[in-house]
Amino acid sequence: MIAKIFRFHGHNSLRYVYSKGQAVRSQLFTIKYVPNSRRTNPRFSVVVSKKVIKSAVGRNRIRRRLYEYLRTHTDSLKGTYDIVVICTSSELRTLPFEDISTQLTQLFEKASLYK
Repeated sequence: MIAKIFRFHGHNSLRYVYSKGQAVRSQLFTIKYVPNSRRTNPRFSVVVSKKVIKSAVGRNRIRRRLYEYLRTHTDSLKGTYDIVVICTSSELRTLPFEDISTQLTQLFEKASLYK
């Protein structure tokens, strides 16, 4: 699990990123991000809708896999951002972790969030 200092707290922070953030999309994910100069650490959130996958077990599995990627790649970020990863496909539950990792890396590079 990702450390508490790297997580969002409250719905207003998410609402701010949704309204003011820039988006980068792929077939499996959407990443919304906004710079946050008031923080020293980046913050992350993973959103998996019930429309994507009905069972809570499946949604939590996807969430855990994505948080693991984010936990291992926080050192690579260029600055302090608020980042929301939105899952748009149910095939993330069975996709190998290496494929998820390459997809997310491509999206983060496309958004120029990596060093």
